[in-house]
Amino acid sequence: MRRLPLLSLLLVAGLLSCRRDGRTPLVLYSPHGRDLLGLVEKEFEAAHPEIDVRWLDMGSQEIYDRLRSEKANPQADVWYGGPDTIFARGARDGLLAAYRPTWAEHVAPESRHPGNLYFGLYRTPAMPVYNDRLVKAEDAPREWDDLLDPKWKGKILIRDPLASGTMRAVWGFVLSRSVRETGSADAGFAWLSRLDAQTKEYVFNPILMYEKLIRGEGLVTIWDLPDTLLERQRGSPLQYVFPKSGTPVIDDAIGLVAGSRHADAARLFIEFVGDKRLQRLAAEKTFRLPARTDLGDELPAWARDVERAMVPAPMDWELIDREGSAWMATWDRTIRGKGRTR
Repeated sequence: MRRLPLLSLLLVAGLLSCRRDGRTPLVLYSPHGRDLLGLVEKEFEAAHPEIDVRWLDMGSQEIYDRLRSEKANPQADVWYGGPDTIFARGARDGLLAAYRPTWAEHVAPESRHPGNLYFGLYRTPAMPVYNDRLVKAEDAPREWDDLLDPKWKGKILIRDPLASGTMRAVWGFVLSRSVRETGSADAGFAWLSRLDAQTKEYVFNPILMYEKLIRGEGLVTIWDLPDTLLERQRGSPLQYVFPKSGTPVIDDAIGLVAGSRHADAARLFIEFVGDKRLQRLAAEKTFRLPARTDLGDELPAWARDVERAMVPAPMDWELIDREGSAWMATWDRTIRGKGRTR
């Protein structure tokens, strides 16, 4: 169940609700994709056969919008994944209920909500990605400013930032960096305007974006590490670069939905996916960087390599949380799609 239109989601949810097998249903809203969602569904149901995991996969912003629209009559039990900046908005809107899992103390303090409404579960880097069948490594963008090179004009694909928590975080990285360096977001908006002039298309969902990139309809994008590594594992001709100037790393969170109909099962699930074994399994099978700080050499080799190679960019998440919605509205109104007409 990937990126379905709203009507399809409602139909699927309705069909699922018709099942009567005696198990407790547990509904997850998540942007994590079928690889990770299928893995945790299988593992959790094996440990708790009395619970039936049902998940809907959609963009982070779509989850937030859906939870807001359902606030009076919640349909989900667990909000599983997305940048903690979006979770912070959900917390302010009363969409989350307090629950502190036992693994919370093993997550960095900055990845925990002070009121126990959500906790970082994975760390998700976002970086330039390119088709290495069509672009030589020595010609690929190595730094963020390389994306503005005229040779990439009309060859960049971008996931629609309004629907994507990942891209909102990247835009937040650009704009907060501008504020830090100049005292204003203006330089950041100018940079995004130049990137817009390079962009061939803002793609509705990441599956379609990768398909277009693999077919050569674009050569370069910006996206997250787990999806890129999964595509590489499937044989896709994709490669990524960690800019030496810094890579934005998103705290990918989890929380209990306020008004959950199956709160006990939801707490069991939150406890389960943050356990050491599941954190290792998610890293081994679906390339998730655990947020837990106590795994050390228990991490698979690829994760240890990433930790050595990646330079996490300084991120003012408080500023991004505070200004993010206004920034996105400004970008959408004044920049999106206008660069090609300049």
